[in-house]
Amino acid sequence: MVTSRLEQHPILRVVPRDDVPFTWDERPCTAKAGEVISSAAMAHGVRAFGHHPRDGSPQGLYCANGQCAQCLVLADGRPVKACMTPVTPGMRVAPLDGLPTPPRADTAPRPRGVERLEVPVLILGGGPAGLAAARQLGERGVETLLIDDKDRLGGKLVLQTHRFFGSIEAVHAGTRGIDIAERLSDAATAFETTTVWLRSTALAVFGDGWVGVLRGGRYALVKPQVLLVATGARERALAFRGNTLPGVFGAGAFQTLLNRDLVRIAERVFVVGGGNVGLITAYHALQAGVAVAGLVEAAPACGGYRVHLDKLVRAGVRVRTSHTVVAANGEGAVESVTIARVDEAFRPLSRTERSVACDAVLVAVGLDPVDEFTAQAAAAGLRVVTAGDADHVAEASAAIFGGTIRGLEVARGLGACDGDVPAEWLRMAEILRSKPGETVERTAPLERSGIHPVFHCSQEIPCNPCTSVCPQGLIHIDASDIRRVPRYLGDELAAACLGCERCVRICPGLAITLVDWRTDAAFPTVTIPFEFATDALREGDAVTVLDTAGELLGGAEIVRLRRAGRGADGTALVKVRAPAEVAERIAGVRVQDPSVCDPLTRYQAPIADDEVVCRCERVAAAELRSWIRAGERDLNAIKALTRAGMGACGAKTCAPLLARLFHDQGVPAGEVTPSVRRPLFVEVPLGAFSGADEP
Repeated sequence: MVTSRLEQHPILRVVPRDDVPFTWDERPCTAKAGEVISSAAMAHGVRAFGHHPRDGSPQGLYCANGQCAQCLVLADGRPVKACMTPVTPGMRVAPLDGLPTPPRADTAPRPRGVERLEVPVLILGGGPAGLAAARQLGERGVETLLIDDKDRLGGKLVLQTHRFFGSIEAVHAGTRGIDIAERLSDAATAFETTTVWLRSTALAVFGDGWVGVLRGGRYALVKPQVLLVATGARERALAFRGNTLPGVFGAGAFQTLLNRDLVRIAERVFVVGGGNVGLITAYHALQAGVAVAGLVEAAPACGGYRVHLDKLVRAGVRVRTSHTVVAANGEGAVESVTIARVDEAFRPLSRTERSVACDAVLVAVGLDPVDEFTAQAAAAGLRVVTAGDADHVAEASAAIFGGTIRGLEVARGLGACDGDVPAEWLRMAEILRSKPGETVERTAPLERSGIHPVFHCSQEIPCNPCTSVCPQGLIHIDASDIRRVPRYLGDELAAACLGCERCVRICPGLAITLVDWRTDAAFPTVTIPFEFATDALREGDAVTVLDTAGELLGGAEIVRLRRAGRGADGTALVKVRAPAEVAERIAGVRVQDPSVCDPLTRYQAPIADDEVVCRCERVAAAELRSWIRAGERDLNAIKALTRAGMGACGAKTCAPLLARLFHDQGVPAGEVTPSVRRPLFVEVPLGAFSGADEP
């Protein structure tokens, strides 16, 4: 694994930041101002953050979101999560090998008073749903406290460099996620009635209606009239051999280090999962100059948007469906991944294994709602409302609009406004939450004259930015259902395209090209959107062009290059001179050599003995299967027998995997006794409750 800091990026601005000195295992290092330990350490090449007390296995970063506990380190002698703890000047950081030693206390700490605050509305989570809800409440003068455990608002939007789908009017479609985060944050915090606590973590909802919050190192209790849970979702883990090797990351962790902290933690990644998260993460890797050695999806087809898949294959990434990961291989860190074809029951087929070289495996196999606060609040009799992924996992555009609706409903319930949620809002929410629809057949090529756009999107998804920017009104999508694919109305309206290129730039799927037949009917000019580094491209160069499905169309000469300058929002335009017979099929320029995805000449046998289900306690699947086969059906008993679920993360990672083990053994879910949930959902130092840990 090779790590380094990004010095340039085709979309993100790389702004110089002050250096902060610290030491890692007594080695002098520097972090960037505001940076967390994990990002700073990995920028210096750190792979293992410690070794597990059970078997000495190396522990690497996995989620980078505070959900697991695999990145525990010692900071100035105290165990902390490296992904959530900022580096301070002179901080002494050391790997955690084994169990930490409790700090000595010569005298008992003197307890301090606990801050108590009562508010009309408490919002948990400053992502797209929480911010949209806060705006609705702020506009109606409702006093609101919004808390988030990060150092900035925006949630996962701050990691997204691509343009968003959906409605341009309702959810900023056509705008990059990083910019939507700023817009939502500015709108939500523009009111005197809105208070924001950053780096603040909700711990629990108690039976008397008070919510425990850790604000920095200070403990506080907040009692709301309404609790609005917008805590998002956590990434699912996957059990396979070598799944805890340093270099196996959740896809979100890779995005966090790459797009938020500008730390490149790999040279060649392999992605597991063909939903939108996996497809987008692979694309983000390519944007930052990281090779993508391939992507596998266990289902017969990728579940993400077709335009996301198309962007990858025409960039040179090989996508294998009906395949799964068998093992991550390497001595101490990932060096390759082994994959195999699966049967109808998603079981790996023997003799189909092949290994691919990579130094990181990115797991993107779905999301689970962070809904524990909702259940706890309901049990306490507190009025609770959920929004965004905590309510229903969907795209961020759906979370924005869902938060808007929930914010209005809460304001109305508190008497701050009258009237029902508009019917058109409910309809839009339904559209934005919908799964990809039918794939439609495109019409025959247009007449070979003039200049006109060519649409390479064929799947019905909610998206309408192209219709909003055409100055002639020549692009049409059914206004009653923005999931319809766009149509060009030039012939119907007897109007001509101006060639302004706005539709080409704004399309979130990079699925619009512009073909100009006016100067050369034999070799027309094709304008292609391009979101990668353009430093190596020159006019007169030959590039390889491909169609929507990644089929090779041959070479084309660059006749003009419009780099992404001021106001272009990061999208460059590559104009190529191409033969007439392929001009309207051209959808993209190949970015990486397909040989990057070639398998190794021989299959590499896995080194790890078994897949780990419980990361915190390192409990393997084989041990758990043996108890299930012996007839054990109580997860509390299995916890006592194996310690699975007793670790620091509170079973956030292993609980879904345990459920899957029972399913695979043919045990109905109704026969399984669930594990008792902990009263606190997040680890917290005991000293915080007394005030002894206050900064």
